[in-house]
Amino acid sequence: MAANLNALSPLDGRYQQRVLELAGAFSEAALMKYRVQVEVAWFIALAEAEQIAELRPLTAAEIEFLQNLLDGFDQTAAESIKAIERATNHDVKAVEYYLKRAMQQTSLSPLQEFVHFACTSEDINNLAHALMLKHGVGLVWVQRARAVVEALNELADRYRMAPMLAHTHGQPASPTTVGKELAVYSHRLRRQLGQIESQEYLGKINGAVGNFNAHLVAYPEFDWPGFARYFVEEKLGLTYNPLTTQIESHDYMAELFHALIRFNSIILDLDCDVWLYISKGYFKETVLPGEVGSSTMPHKVNPIDFENSEGNIGLSNAQLDFLAKKLTVSRLQRDLSDSTVIRNIGVAVGHSLVALQSTQRGLGKLSINEERLLTDLADSWEVLAEPVQTVMRKAGLENPYEQLKEMTRGTRITQAELQTFIEQLPISTEDKARLLALTPATYLGNAADRPA
Repeated sequence: MAANLNALSPLDGRYQQRVLELAGAFSEAALMKYRVQVEVAWFIALAEAEQIAELRPLTAAEIEFLQNLLDGFDQTAAESIKAIERATNHDVKAVEYYLKRAMQQTSLSPLQEFVHFACTSEDINNLAHALMLKHGVGLVWVQRARAVVEALNELADRYRMAPMLAHTHGQPASPTTVGKELAVYSHRLRRQLGQIESQEYLGKINGAVGNFNAHLVAYPEFDWPGFARYFVEEKLGLTYNPLTTQIESHDYMAELFHALIRFNSIILDLDCDVWLYISKGYFKETVLPGEVGSSTMPHKVNPIDFENSEGNIGLSNAQLDFLAKKLTVSRLQRDLSDSTVIRNIGVAVGHSLVALQSTQRGLGKLSINEERLLTDLADSWEVLAEPVQTVMRKAGLENPYEQLKEMTRGTRITQAELQTFIEQLPISTEDKARLLALTPATYLGNAADRPA
């Protein structure tokens, strides 16, 4: 499928193929389908309740008919609902009318007023949005996030033993390994991913202001709160919120969006570090036939995947942060300013998904430049000032830090100069031998023994 060159958003144009899976969760048609799911499930659940005497139990054929409305929901169905909305100017009422029309020529026709029974629009919408997020983030996005972590783990294992000069404040520092530094990111991402995977998706179905007002007038003896909990948790697989205004408060959305921001930000940190390692020549990128790095400089192999990821994460985080702040605030029992905002959840998640795909692709192109890594280590004997002054402290020598500072700060020293200094130290034979055997490439601490 060719990209839509007239699309206003790159997610619907340039990146359309990369976010198609999210369309099944966050598009307007998907929202319609999830509303149909909630309405159908509520109708069936009411029919199963003995206390709702006016709504008889449904036959197997009737339940199958209703289920087929959901399972067979397609573009034609979505367009039918949209046509009704153009007349009603109300998107949720359009779904109700769509279902009633579908029932008119069936045995369900006399029961159709129990569609949307005692519900406000937000009863349907909040549950539909929770189902959308559970699908779009909990399945589609999480699957890609896991793939990035796995790609990172593979690189970390591959280069577990590869020594590398570290840099703190941009200056040469105590050596590490390539694998350990990548493992740091893997460890951070796994922790955030665990929180995202355990996220609750909340829902409510308690009427116009959250008090079951109409419900209790119609059926005063019925345990509506218990039934609502049963419906939300058992029929829809969500977590019940028992105390709300007209809207579900969206606090769980803010929790989820902030968790996504943290995961995104760690990816951004990784993108920036890998970009710098490529700039230093520590990493090489696979050269792809036919690919162009610059319109004027033929030699260029640019880290475009990590740059693309960085940009998309910036967009995603800005939107997620706004959504988290906006959706948790609603005047009194309800205002409508959240309605247009909440339609953009898929955009925020979509930019994150594009970023993850770019980072994963970029990681797949990387290999280390062992020669460059070892050259930088061999040119940085001053980093061994740290272990030398530490052993001098152990031996009780006077001003060890100051001696090494005078010798090494802001200057390069040679192996011979450092070893001459070590030779004259009044320290134990064992410690002296250990120091003399050190090289920048072997001064790694336990970096190669990183936890899995």
